[in-house]
Amino acid sequence: MNSYISLIIIAVIGGVTVALQGQFMGLIDKGIGTRESVFITYVSGGILAGVVMLASRGGNLRSWQEVPWYALSAGVLGLVIVTTISYTVPRLGLSRAFTIIVASQFLTAALLDHFGLLGAVMRPLDLSRILGFGVLILGVWLIMK
Repeated sequence: MNSYISLIIIAVIGGVTVALQGQFMGLIDKGIGTRESVFITYVSGGILAGVVMLASRGGNLRSWQEVPWYALSAGVLGLVIVTTISYTVPRLGLSRAFTIIVASQFLTAALLDHFGLLGAVMRPLDLSRILGFGVLILGVWLIMK
C-alpha cells in the first residue's frame, strides 16, 4: 500500500509540474514565440537529462536497439506535446488547453489499453469506464463553454 501511495504522490507532482511547465511555456511563447519556447524547453531539459545520465555513469544507451523502433519516436512526440502546449496555452488559457489535452490523453490511453496496442497491457473497456469517458467529455464541454 505504501508504494501505491508513493506512486500517487509522484503522479500528482508530475501533474503539478506539467501545469507549471505549460504556464511558463505560454509566457515564453507570448514573449518570444512558439519555436523559441519549444527550443528553450527542450535544450534546458536535454541538458539536465544529460547531466543526470552522465552522473549515473552514462546510463544504458548501448541497449537502444532492443527497444521497438516505434518507441524511439518518443522524443518527436514530446516535441509535438511541448509545441502544442506552448501554442494553445496563451490562446485558450491554461485550463481549457489542458482540459482538451488531458481528455485526449485519457481517450487515447483507453484505446491503447483496450486493444493492447503498441505494447500496452490489454485492459478492456467496461461499462463504468465508458460512462466515465462520457462524464469526461461532458466536463470538457462545460469547461470550454
